[in-house]
Amino acid sequence: MGAIVNSTPAWLMLQDGTCFEGKSFGAKGTAGGEICFNTGMTGYQEVFTDPSYTGQVLIMNNAYTGNYGVKADDVESDSVKISALICKNVSHRYSRMIADDSLENYLVNNNIVAIYDVDTRALVQHIRSKGAMNCVISTEHADEASLKQALVNVPDMAGLELSSQISTKEPYTVGDSSAEMRIAVLDFGVKKNILKCMADRGAYLKVFPAKTDFNTLQEFAPHGYFLSNGPGDPASMGYAVDSVKEILASGKPTFGICLGHQLLALANGISTFKMHHGHRGLNHPVKNLVTGRSEITTQNHGFGVNPEAVRNCEDVEITHVNLNDKSIEGIRLKSKPAFSVQYHPEATPGPHDSRYLFDDFLKLVKEHM
Repeated sequence: MGAIVNSTPAWLMLQDGTCFEGKSFGAKGTAGGEICFNTGMTGYQEVFTDPSYTGQVLIMNNAYTGNYGVKADDVESDSVKISALICKNVSHRYSRMIADDSLENYLVNNNIVAIYDVDTRALVQHIRSKGAMNCVISTEHADEASLKQALVNVPDMAGLELSSQISTKEPYTVGDSSAEMRIAVLDFGVKKNILKCMADRGAYLKVFPAKTDFNTLQEFAPHGYFLSNGPGDPASMGYAVDSVKEILASGKPTFGICLGHQLLALANGISTFKMHHGHRGLNHPVKNLVTGRSEITTQNHGFGVNPEAVRNCEDVEITHVNLNDKSIEGIRLKSKPAFSVQYHPEATPGPHDSRYLFDDFLKLVKEHM
């Protein structure tokens, strides 16, 4: 149950010039992206493999990371998607007997640069104050000038289109082919457990590449459409907005999660915006305005739907709001069977308060078959 014990120095530089020195934990080298933080206490492997984290350097808020190792089944995609990792303390040994390996070996094998022994509380407070920004982590560059030069090569998240880069290259199916319901999934970076949640409820899914045209989607003869989560700026995805407009015009039930929620909004003339520092974690409170009940939710997004634009759209109803900052967490169309949420009801990792949304979607599909 041991691990590589790496004491190589590592450095972190933020875009505003703030620097931290720590120790290397993972692959050696230099990596950068937009810095963000996750408030969850567990589920680090599922978080690291969530495609929505593509292009991001992640801070884990938990005091210790890696204490239960890694397991091949605990993934949301086929590879680690974060660009790099920042931790306070790390466990070089793991306690879970069924684990396959240590987190440190896992990061090395996936070529992920990581730094620990950093004051992550101070770092998170800095981001909450100054906002999300690019950063770079390196075991190669110790001087300020070299770190600044490495930062130049990190693209800004605003205006960045990433979904087509990580989407499946070929269509594939999930579930029982004899199932009553067929759902066409547009993969902008879909998590495995989203697909499982629908397949477990009796749906047969065909997952299509992000840039699949509507006519190709129709050839599957779906009873409903799903718009997946994913990374990057939704405003840069004109191709996806056009597809969603065609899907809505078909009148078939449509459900979107996270990026899919933002694309549904854009397809209805509602703008999106880059948030100050985003929502990421397993413990965010959301209120369902339809039922009046609250939900503890899993979230991972750095962009949001413009609240004023939603309220000015006569055909769109707000269904969920974030209880921390009142941001829009869910919408539904009044004239079409379509709805979406900003958070992650599959919640892997996280609480299962919101899994009823999959039931709601498939019930809607059955009603329109």
